[in-house]
Formats: sequence, structure tokens, C-alpha cells
Amino acid sequence: MQVTVKIKRFNPETDEAPHWETYHVPADPMDRVLDLLNYIKWHIDGTLTYRRSCAHGVCGSDAMRINGENKLACSVLVKDLGPEITIEPLPVLPVIKDLVVDMTSFFRKYEAVKPWLINDDPPPERERLQSPRDHALIEEATKCILCGACTQSCPSTWADPDYLGPAALLKAYRFVFDSRDQGTEERLRIVDSNQGLWKCYTIFNCVEACPKEIDVTRWISALKRRAVTARY
Repeated sequence: MQVTVKIKRFNPETDEAPHWETYHVPADPMDRVLDLLNYIKWHIDGTLTYRRSCAHGVCGSDAMRINGENKLACSVLVKDLGPEITIEPLPVLPVIKDLVVDMTSFFRKYEAVKPWLINDDPPPERERLQSPRDHALIEEATKCILCGACTQSCPSTWADPDYLGPAALLKAYRFVFDSRDQGTEERLRIVDSNQGLWKCYTIFNCVEACPKEIDVTRWISALKRRAVTARY
């Protein structure tokens, strides 16, 4: 089949504003959007710039806006999109070039919630044990690949650049509800604010955008309940 691919491009060194460029690409219905981008770069226009790494939905580096939705280019099939495909960079974040965005603010918010295990007890001889039941509380949240698709789909993020965003709050949930962690009070002080939990209005865009099908809003709501319990 022949696919028409429209890509929103921008090179800050030469362009005054973003513009659209159109490419006609031969494709198989089972090709991924990443395959189309590779074809364009390798055979049509070598100046096209985008991120990709594992190409198997694990690294999260190739998140972009595809036909109006935040998705992973390596995980979306041509047959599910049709013969006309539009590709844009993730919204809100500054564009470095073409489909590559500056993730600095995203990872700064991620780091703000202290996304590591806090435990001051003497380390055991082997690992810190956790029961299957306790692990079940956080298992889905551990599947986050930090692609940014959820955060950049959130209207609260669009409106407030200081909002921590769904990905950071999900990571906070992952450690607050980890039975081995001792940093709950510290993390709740960080997320219990108007730029944290209470900027989430349960719009569910994050759930729709997550390529790992994580029920992000559910876990943020659980974190809200924990914050209220701790406060009162």
C-alpha cells in the first residue's frame, strides 16, 4: 500500500516557524510508524530528525503525536491508522528539531518526587523482601517507561508548566505504596500541593495515552486518598 505521511517539522537554526512536509511512502499494513520514519530518513530525506532506541516499546524514546494522539512510533501499526498519517512532536515541550523535544522539564519533575527506594535500615545480606500481595499494589505502576506520553496529553500540564504531571505522580505512588520504602512522609509533602496531586482533575487523558495501558488516574486517586489520610 501507499501511505501519505505528513510530518510537522521545525529546525530552529533555519526555520522561523514549524511547517508541514508530506511524503509518499510504500508500506505494509503491519509496518509500524517507526518503519515509515526510517524509510523517509534512509531513502527520501536524511535531514528528518527523531528519537528511537530499542524499537520494541521498552525505552519510551519515540513517543510522539500520531494522528492527534500521543503514542509510541514503534508500537503503532499502519493498518490501525489508514493511508493518511500525521506525525507531530509531543505537545508543550520545546522542540529541539522536528520530532525531538526537550525532556529536561519532564525529568526534573520526575526527579522531584525522589524516584528511588528510601530505607535507612541496615541493608540485609540479600534483597529486601516483599510479599506478592504487597507487590501487587505497585506492580502496574512499575511498568512506566517514562515516555512522557501521559504527561504531555494532560490539559493541566498544558495550562501549568509547574504541574508535576501524571508520570511523576505515578512514580510517587509506586514508592509511597512500596512496603519496603520509608520515604512516604517526605514524598507526600512534595506531591500534596496545587502543583501536585490537586492539579489532577481526573480527565483520564493520561490513561488513554499510556502505551503500557497503566490506569494512571486510578493510582493518582489512591495517592490522593493517602495524602488526605496523612494530613487529617
